[in-house]
Amino acid sequence: MVNGYGYGIGGVLSAWAEAGVFAYVLPFLMIFAVVYGILSKSGILGENKGVIATLSLTVGLLALQFQYVTNFFATIFPYTGMGIAVLLIAFIFMGLIGTSGKKQWIWFGLGGIIFLVVLMASIDSFSGWFGGGFAGYGYDWPAIAAALLVLGILGFIVWGGGKAAGK
Repeated sequence: MVNGYGYGIGGVLSAWAEAGVFAYVLPFLMIFAVVYGILSKSGILGENKGVIATLSLTVGLLALQFQYVTNFFATIFPYTGMGIAVLLIAFIFMGLIGTSGKKQWIWFGLGGIIFLVVLMASIDSFSGWFGGGFAGYGYDWPAIAAALLVLGILGFIVWGGGKAAGK
């Protein structure tokens, strides 16, 4: 044992968590990379990589000044992992059915629904926003999900169906 942690991958991950790798280093790297990529690709500030790197570094560090980003990332990414797992299973089933044009839209819609569920669960768990999350307002999420499903089916029937007979 080193510093109270085991030698396995769990011990390494625990040591990294204790050192703040997941709370600060990885969120900083992600924000820095995205800002740097956007500024480099857009060319809005010219081609000076020093300026772009300085601004990206500043945005990345300022984003971590308070616990908002850290808490949000710690909340949303576990749910995102679960959503990706569900989507992977859906892709496996899609392989069994085939991938014609309309069927792809069904899977795209399923991905959108999973995205919304992940987002709602993350925001609901992250009670720092909206004074206690969405659950604090008394919304009945299963009823809302059912209503959205019915509206989606109606939309598919109205706009996604085949051509009318004789037209």
